[in-house]
Amino acid sequence: MVLGLPIATFKLVYVCISLFAMFSGMMVVRDMRKMRPLGFWNPLFFVSTIVTAGAGFLFPPNTFGPPTNVCWILLAVLALGLFALYATRLSGLWRWTYALTIIAGLYLNVLMGITQAFERIEVLHRYAPKGTEPPLIAAQVIVLFGFLVVGFIAASRFRATGP
Repeated sequence: MVLGLPIATFKLVYVCISLFAMFSGMMVVRDMRKMRPLGFWNPLFFVSTIVTAGAGFLFPPNTFGPPTNVCWILLAVLALGLFALYATRLSGLWRWTYALTIIAGLYLNVLMGITQAFERIEVLHRYAPKGTEPPLIAAQVIVLFGFLVVGFIAASRFRATGP
C-alpha cells in the first residue's frame, strides 16, 4: 500500500498525473513556440510535474524501477525554473533559463514515460527486456532529437516575448 491505496491503484493515479503533466508541458511549449504569453498551463505543468516526481519516491523498492535519480534531477530542474519565473521575473538570461527548464522538465517526464512503457507494456517489453536494447535506445534518441529541435524553436521565440 502507498498512501492508503493499493499499489495498482497508486500506479494508475501516478500514470494519469504523469500523462497530464506531459500534456500540460506540451501546451506550455506550444505557447512558447507560438510566442504566446504564459497562461494557465504553466502552473498546471509545474504542479503536476512536481507531484509526478515526488510520487516517484513513494513506490516501494523494486516495484517501479530506478527512476529515482531522474526524479531528483527533475525536481532540481523545476526548482530552477520556478526561481527563474518568480524570483527573477524572467529578466535577462533568466528568460532563456526558464524556457530551457520547461523543455528539460518535459523531456525528463517523457523519457521516464518511454522507459516505463518499454518495461510495462508487453508488446514493447518484448523488444527491450533488459532496458538496454536498440529499440528503447532508438526511441529515446528520436525523442531527444525532437525535443532539441522543438525546444530550440520554442526557447528562441519565448526569449522575444513577454510573459
